[in-house]
Amino acid sequence: MDDEIVGYDGPAGGWGSVSGMAKILKAERPAPSVLKELARQNKPEGFACVSCAWGKPAEPHPFEFCENGAKATFWELTSRRCTPDFFAAHTLTELRTWRDYDLEQQGRLTHPMRYDAATDHYVPCTWEEAYAAIGAELKALEPKSTVFYASGRASLETSYLYALFARVYGHNNLPDSSNMCHETTSVTLKKLIGAPVGTCTFDDFEKCDAMFFFGQNTGSNSPRFLHPLQEAVKRGCKIVTFNPVKEPGLEKFVNPQSPFEMATQKATPISCQYHQVKAGGDIAALVGIAKRVLEADDEQWAANKTHVIDPDFIKQHTDGFEEYAAKVRTTPWEEIEAQCGLPRQALIDAAQVYIEAEKTIAVYGMGLTQHVHGFDNIAMFLNLMLLKGNIGREGAGISPVRGHSNVQGQRTVGITEKPELVPNDRLREIYAFDPPMEEGMTTVKACEGIIAGTVKAFVGLGGNFIRAVPEQVKMEAAWPKMRLTVQIATKLNRNHLVNGQVAYLLPCLGRTELDLQDGKEQIVTVEDSLSCIHGSIGKHKPASEHLRSELAIVCGIAAATLPGTNLNLHWAEWTKDYARVRALIERTYPEMFHDFEARMFTSGGFYKGNSARQRIWKTESGKAMFTTPTRLAATGFAEKEGRLRLMTLRSNDQFNTTIYGYDDRFRGIHGTRDVLLINPDEMARQGVAAGDVVTLLGDADDGEHREVKGLTVTPFAIPDGCLGGYYPEMNPLVPLWYHDQQSKTPAGKAVPVRIVRQQAA
Repeated sequence: MDDEIVGYDGPAGGWGSVSGMAKILKAERPAPSVLKELARQNKPEGFACVSCAWGKPAEPHPFEFCENGAKATFWELTSRRCTPDFFAAHTLTELRTWRDYDLEQQGRLTHPMRYDAATDHYVPCTWEEAYAAIGAELKALEPKSTVFYASGRASLETSYLYALFARVYGHNNLPDSSNMCHETTSVTLKKLIGAPVGTCTFDDFEKCDAMFFFGQNTGSNSPRFLHPLQEAVKRGCKIVTFNPVKEPGLEKFVNPQSPFEMATQKATPISCQYHQVKAGGDIAALVGIAKRVLEADDEQWAANKTHVIDPDFIKQHTDGFEEYAAKVRTTPWEEIEAQCGLPRQALIDAAQVYIEAEKTIAVYGMGLTQHVHGFDNIAMFLNLMLLKGNIGREGAGISPVRGHSNVQGQRTVGITEKPELVPNDRLREIYAFDPPMEEGMTTVKACEGIIAGTVKAFVGLGGNFIRAVPEQVKMEAAWPKMRLTVQIATKLNRNHLVNGQVAYLLPCLGRTELDLQDGKEQIVTVEDSLSCIHGSIGKHKPASEHLRSELAIVCGIAAATLPGTNLNLHWAEWTKDYARVRALIERTYPEMFHDFEARMFTSGGFYKGNSARQRIWKTESGKAMFTTPTRLAATGFAEKEGRLRLMTLRSNDQFNTTIYGYDDRFRGIHGTRDVLLINPDEMARQGVAAGDVVTLLGDADDGEHREVKGLTVTPFAIPDGCLGGYYPEMNPLVPLWYHDQQSKTPAGKAVPVRIVRQQAA
């Protein structure tokens, strides 16, 4: 490798997207009927994509899927099968040496399996045996010593029953993947505007004058979002992006559904400004933009007695403005520039777009949430929106972009460790039991309990928990101390190879597959990032006759675990007809889910509502809250000689921990994930050269040794003092205690590390 900076000059979309889909299509070898399934993806009466949670338009495109959505469908409908014969041929000790990609490439799981510790193999079992054994183990344990985890993919119906099962059993230990990504959103927005989710709807993106993006990689994580972005730019909307890494999806886009654009490769520029803010420097950047907005307001008032900001909105609807404004005005530009790594003029230029726009949308992702002071990141972004009354009106708002397809919906129907977020009075009334009122475990608390040995059982509704969390080395060492582990999954992953003393691997239907219960075709529902609910019907033949739906598996375990004295719990009947479960959801959450059955196939989804969008502020003060900045860096450590900020990244050939391949087209990296991205100036300061193989050491000053070896130094356009590496490979470097102070979301976007050279290439 030479010193040339790797990268990608092409646009998002276009032929690159087509070739990316074709590569995964070839690898998975799905049945020809997969093309028919793609035509149904994200359509009314079709199935909801199992990939990202981006919204679905009321008038869908002919092909309402993106590159990543197609990859997810190919992945689920693969022709490959992981059968009992495979497990008979391989011990788990051997399989733990395999790469994540190779494990999942074995294909769909086909039979329920039990771990046999004597032989170190999975062996087949019956569903009845699995339910009875799991139920017996759970009955023997103290409920609060168990954890019920959910990955973010399960339907509203399954999620509702899973949460109900946990609470009737006796705990609120219901962490989900939101704890690892957007829990900071839920905590911050709930506290400051009274609603835990974004305030925008799909229509707002058609009416805004500007969008500000912070820490969200649209091209890889939510590519269908590129269509409304392209349309917005063409009608004159200005998009300003702040991200440490140049992401092609926010630079330029060729629409694969436009024959003209595909023929000419004529790309639409997306961002009118793109600022590579230093990792952890978003607070400073947002304070700088607001500082210029307030300066412009002073200038305009002095000139003609009119305002840039919206004083009427601020007076009527907010608290805390005066203290916030005073702090921003007195924060020196020199400190702002030093912390965000951007020149003053860049922030002034960004502020000018905001000043001139009547309606602005704030968009963000995990680049804001996964910091030790992620709360402050989002609070500063919200402050900026409040200055001009951009919350609670058409064409404006704050819009966090969620990852997994129903992670927001799971929270809506009860997957939460916080009892105050659950309508427990209604649960008492409907089911005649006393819900536990003790706060449950977050992901971080669950990990602490597993390492300490106080967590005795883990039930996983999807996901690859042990790979997704921080402190991987300690977690893998502690995991076998648990008495019981249960994994509900479609494909084999790393977490299935590290087990408790009693362990079951239970294969489930995918969302694309036909779900017949009692001879009747079943429907499930999901919620997207924009708070709309959608029906979803699988039609494809299941990968195995031995599969059961996620809902059926949850009900089977619940029925075997809970005593039969509660006549209000009808697990078998609910399994036969999911409409009965939707009726329970409607009864439990009548404000959001009224007329649920009639509305679930509303074109574009039906909106569950948002109090902050109506300018009803369910906060302690009854108003939206300005937050006074107390720091300019979101990191949890001080600057130190040799200490660098590691950002964990995802490639465009992966979704969460699922690895589709070893190429990252958008970053010009091929055939490997073992790379360390660093700019040439920083390479010189660190004494490394392109192609060197290095070790990253954790530098958290806590006395713990953390390392990741075998990383090839790769020149890349990234801010000084920053490094990039892939998630989940970099997770061993993230301390478990290194998380957002208020939400406990692991802080994977500015991890303190240092480089140690291993050898020359």
